[in-house]
Amino acid sequence: MKTDRILIVAAHPDDEVLGCGGTIARLATEGAAVTILILANGLSSRPDFDPVRDAPLMKLHHERAQRAGALLGAREVVLAGFPDQKMDTVPLLDITQTIEREIARVQPEIVFTQHGGDLNQDHVLTFRATLAATRPMAGHPVRRVYAYEVGSSTEWAFQQFEPVFRPQVFFDITAHLETKIAAMQVYESEARAFPHPRSPEAQRAQAQRWGSTVGVHAAEAFACIRDLR
Repeated sequence: MKTDRILIVAAHPDDEVLGCGGTIARLATEGAAVTILILANGLSSRPDFDPVRDAPLMKLHHERAQRAGALLGAREVVLAGFPDQKMDTVPLLDITQTIEREIARVQPEIVFTQHGGDLNQDHVLTFRATLAATRPMAGHPVRRVYAYEVGSSTEWAFQQFEPVFRPQVFFDITAHLETKIAAMQVYESEARAFPHPRSPEAQRAQAQRWGSTVGVHAAEAFACIRDLR
């Protein structure tokens, strides 16, 4: 797939790595200009979080997002700063317009976003806002929209919420799997030990599982929302 401009829309810092880190690395290596938009701040929902006392921790978390994006080869990481796990307290229009502004600025041909059937409500709102922001109006730059799964959210819905994650598009990330895993390890506070889905072992197993499904060593899977050729 040859394209020049790609926008990754993520609800939280680390979703972009878990969902499509290998694909970001692959497309960046192939010459695509990848922009990552992260909507929520990623920390403010934690117990006893204090915005003043924990300002250095927030700064570190966002620096890690920048480092992870750079490791994957993204041109830039944009942090919108919406409240973590409380995006439902923000008008959906505000979220949609944030995505629309990045689309107008970046002019992406492909947008990757969260899956709409996830357990995490911020992911669901991100999906809905992305679909609104990518409405196929005449002259709109976005021609393809794909939704990615996130370990510890998509599968933990146990297919009880619609839409169920049913991937039809796969990217071979055999050459980029270890870069994805290294980028996730940049998020020290988010990485977990096996058998947690965010552990290196689980990420590797997931990629190998999808790879075996389509005949390669490692792959990432996506639900195709729209594909205009």
